[in-house]
Amino acid sequence: MTGSKKKYRRAERAFAFKVLYGMDFTPAGSEAALLAAFLNSPGRPEDFDPENSYAWELVLGIWKERDRLDAALDSLARNWRIERMGKVETAILRIALFELQSNNPDVPPKVAINEAVELSKHYGNDKSGVFVNGLLDTAAKNPDNGAPACQGISDEVQSTRN
Repeated sequence: MTGSKKKYRRAERAFAFKVLYGMDFTPAGSEAALLAAFLNSPGRPEDFDPENSYAWELVLGIWKERDRLDAALDSLARNWRIERMGKVETAILRIALFELQSNNPDVPPKVAINEAVELSKHYGNDKSGVFVNGLLDTAAKNPDNGAPACQGISDEVQSTRN
């Protein structure tokens, strides 16, 4: 992946985070409502095309798989229920778990984890990066830990790419 594509992906991931974070406060009841929220979110570049947007792929995929991702988070964060986690960290962890489960060759596990840690440092508090890194490190080292809750995500992601 070229440097410009990495920078592009980072910006799209950050935008997806903002949309998903907002969805925690104002959930979308339908895919049409989700798309409207995506298109009306502040900070969206004018030339964003949802049809070819990595941010939209993340937002749509995570919206569809939220229950499975949350179940995986619950199993990974042993002494933390998802309700106790900050909304910033939860949105970032959903993105990273989705990327880890998607088997996307452009986003190896190391990249998904690093990008999540960077987002948490930027948007979270002083301890967010350590928390996010620890949880995702556990997920990467133990692919079965939380994976049963996420089975089928890879198939869903592949269908959104076609």
